[in-house]
Amino acid sequence: MKVIGLCGLPGSGKSTAINAIKDLGKIINMGDVVRIEAKIRNLEPTDEILGKIAKDLREKEGEGIIAQKCVELIKNLEADIIFIDGIRSITEVDIFRKHWKFPLIEIAAKDKLRYKRIAQRDRSDDSKDFIEIFERDKREIGFGIINVLNEANFKITNNSTIKRLEKKTREIVKTIINSY
Repeated sequence: MKVIGLCGLPGSGKSTAINAIKDLGKIINMGDVVRIEAKIRNLEPTDEILGKIAKDLREKEGEGIIAQKCVELIKNLEADIIFIDGIRSITEVDIFRKHWKFPLIEIAAKDKLRYKRIAQRDRSDDSKDFIEIFERDKREIGFGIINVLNEANFKITNNSTIKRLEKKTREIVKTIINSY
């Protein structure tokens, strides 16, 4: 089994990158673990509530709890290639690397562009206000995402077109798969 991670700050283009490679393997979104928890708790999956749940899970069950839940999911999958989206801390990277080689791809974009993308997309957990978007960035940074970005084996800068991001992502992922 080949497990590959994608990381980046909100609005960097992770979802677009994942969409470009979804035909190559199975996708596990770490945020889905938090969304499932919101559903169990009968809570609306807004950005603020999901952030509180993620923080609560990490405080009560340890920083790596979401990654550990993902490992359990992955082990029950029948897939040769798995992509992990939504890595937030170096602890999560370490957990995945205990089980697999786990190369990591960073999707990066300029802050101004990320903020614009977040404000324009239509996701229930997205903020439309720049102050709220900045607060979300602060929360992600608090989880340790900067350390994750620094640990990435590959980096794709996404300040151009969707087509270019998709092309770069597929090229890098195919290289990783062939050399795994």
